[in-house]
Amino acid sequence: MTISFCDKCNAIFDRVIEDYHKTDSVTAICENPYSAGSMDALLYEKTWIDTVQWHLEDIIRDPGIDPSEALQIKRRIDLSNQKRTDLVERIDSFLYERFSGVSLQKEAGLNTETPAWAIDRLSILALKIYHMRLEAERKDSPKAAECAMKRDVLLTQRHDLSTALNQLLDDLEKGRKYMKLYKQMKMYNDPLLNPVLYGKR
Repeated sequence: MTISFCDKCNAIFDRVIEDYHKTDSVTAICENPYSAGSMDALLYEKTWIDTVQWHLEDIIRDPGIDPSEALQIKRRIDLSNQKRTDLVERIDSFLYERFSGVSLQKEAGLNTETPAWAIDRLSILALKIYHMRLEAERKDSPKAAECAMKRDVLLTQRHDLSTALNQLLDDLEKGRKYMKLYKQMKMYNDPLLNPVLYGKR
């Protein structure tokens, strides 16, 4: 039986989340088991970033957190978001290169999003499924039944998104669709483009 691209993605995402929770620490070092520069390595690194950020988002919502610690975490989250975006764009570049030589069919069109941004959503879904399952199985949770229903919906979403993304990749391979690369062009991290930052110079 052939394993689809998304089946492979989801397996890697689930592995990352399990690997992270061996220490369950936002300071743990990512030990990527895949060859540097490979698609698998990019996918692993992407979900490691997502997983650490997920837990940082939990920590920063502690009402008793020290404000200075909260600020440090907020800045770490900002940096994480930039790394996440950069990685998504690297994955798109990888796929763009892969499909760049495909002969396009006459009616070939664009998709509403690039493959890597759909992969990004799959990564986040893996985290939601993992943590919703934990809440559904937590014996002292008053929302266990509700969380179990939400987990099932998330599993359906992952199946549907995986199906759609596999179809998109097949369309790209067959020339029924084509890709364009658009950078996110975030401005707030650039000291020459963020008016709060360049206004202080």
